[in-house]
Amino acid sequence: MTSIQYEIEIPIEAPKEKVWKALTEDIDAWWLPDFHMVSAKSTIRLDATAGGQLIESTPDGSSLLWFTVQMCDVGNSLHLAGFIFPQWGGPGTSLLHLSLEATATGTLFKVQDSQFGAIQASAAKSMEEGWTWLFTDGLKKYVEQESAL
Repeated sequence: MTSIQYEIEIPIEAPKEKVWKALTEDIDAWWLPDFHMVSAKSTIRLDATAGGQLIESTPDGSSLLWFTVQMCDVGNSLHLAGFIFPQWGGPGTSLLHLSLEATATGTLFKVQDSQFGAIQASAAKSMEEGWTWLFTDGLKKYVEQESAL
């Protein structure tokens, strides 16, 4: 059994409220095409309540449950739990914590991932790079462009 942890910090030049709204309500608008695992035509939704889901689905009914929400502190953080299947470097479990902290220039967005199971080291590194890419080129760019309008 392996346990891997990492943390990513992404400064976003926008108010915390706008980052939270984008994260929880506008997620399909900034979710990058390379992260659509079911279909290029899928949509991403997040029900940011305990028991809610981060889910990708298509009109024909195909879907992928990315994570289940374990805790939501509205405007501040989400605690998510999901599975890592062998095709993606598992089997294992990912406990993902997303948090927002107001700063003088906007928001510090933090991603903390704790993975355990039969996790391949290369997969963990790939996931860290993937989250960095998604939240930097997706969320950060989206929120900063929206704030500039």
